[in-house]
Amino acid sequence: MTRDELERALANLPFRLLRRLGRSIAGPPALRMGKRRLMHTIMAGAEANIARVEATIRTHQAEQQALAAVPASGGGASSEHKPGKPADLRALLEGIGVPEPRPFVPDDWQMEAVEALERGDVIVSVPTGSGKTYVAVEATRRAMHEDRTVVYTSPLKALSNTKYTEFCKIFGPEFVGIITGDRRDNPTAPILIMTTEILRNLLYDAAGGEIDVRLDTLGLVIIDESQFLGDSERGVVWEETIIFCPSQARLLLLSASIGNPHELAAWLTSIRPTPCHLVRHQHRSVPLRAGYLHPNGKLTPLFRTVTMPPSPSQAVLHPEAKRLFTMFEEDTLYTRRSG
Repeated sequence: MTRDELERALANLPFRLLRRLGRSIAGPPALRMGKRRLMHTIMAGAEANIARVEATIRTHQAEQQALAAVPASGGGASSEHKPGKPADLRALLEGIGVPEPRPFVPDDWQMEAVEALERGDVIVSVPTGSGKTYVAVEATRRAMHEDRTVVYTSPLKALSNTKYTEFCKIFGPEFVGIITGDRRDNPTAPILIMTTEILRNLLYDAAGGEIDVRLDTLGLVIIDESQFLGDSERGVVWEETIIFCPSQARLLLLSASIGNPHELAAWLTSIRPTPCHLVRHQHRSVPLRAGYLHPNGKLTPLFRTVTMPPSPSQAVLHPEAKRLFTMFEEDTLYTRRSG
C-alpha cells in the first residue's frame, strides 16, 4: 500500500478506528486528538506499525463490502430470518413501531381476572406488555360504579406520576388524586395513586383509629409490581400493606415476574376473608428481541436468533456481538492500563 493509498484509506476510516490506531501508536495523548491530527500521527508511525494499520483498514473495508452485499428488505418473506443463519439488523428491527389501530377485544384471561374480583382477591401474573393495565382500568370502573374508593400503588414515585397522568386521561383529573412523598393532589378523589409505602402508612394510621383518605369506603387496592414482596429490604412494606388492607376491599396484585404465584395465592387465601384467584398467562403478545449497542453507536442482534432464546442453554451470541464485545473489552482494558 503506497503512502497516498494509505492516506485515502485512513480518511475513510470511522473516527473510532482512527482513535484506536492512534492510541496504539501514540498512547493516551491520542484520545485528545482530532481527526486530522490522528491521521498525521498514524502516518508518522505507520512504517513501524504497518501490519496493525493495514489489518485495521482491511477489516473495515471487508465489513463495508459485506454490508453493501446485503439486499435491501422489500418486506414480507424476503426479510425473514432463515434457521441456522445469524439474524441481521433488518430482521431485528422489522415490525417495530406503532401498529395500525384496530378495535380492542379483551383476552379471555383479562375478563377472567376482572370477573374473579367479584368473588375475591386476584393475582395476575402475565408477561410485560400483555395487558395488565386493562384489568386495572376495568376493575377501577366497576369499583367506581359502586361508589367505592380505589387505590393504585406502585414501588416508585416516577411510576406513580406516570400512572396518575394515564388515569387522569382515562377517568378525568377531577376523579384522580395522587399522594407521594413530593406531592399531595386531590387526596379526596375516588381514585388515588400512591407509592406502596404511603398506603402502608395510611393503613397504620387507620389501625390506630385515624381514618384518612376515604379508607372507610375503600373497595379496591391495586398493587402493581407485586413481585417486590420478595425484596429483602422493601418486601415487608408490601406484606404489611396486604395484612392491614381492610377486609371489605378487594386486592388486585399485578406482576410479570412472580416466582411463586401459587404460594402467594395460598398465603392470601389463608389471611384474607375471601379466596384468592390466580390468573396466569404465559403467551407473550410482544415477543422480546435482544440487541447490543456498542459505545461507538453500532447496533447488532445480541443472539443468532431474532427473538430471545427460550432458555439460557440455547442462547448463542451473534458473531458481530461477539466481535463488538471483544473490541469493547480491549478498549476498556487498554484505557485502564493507560490510566
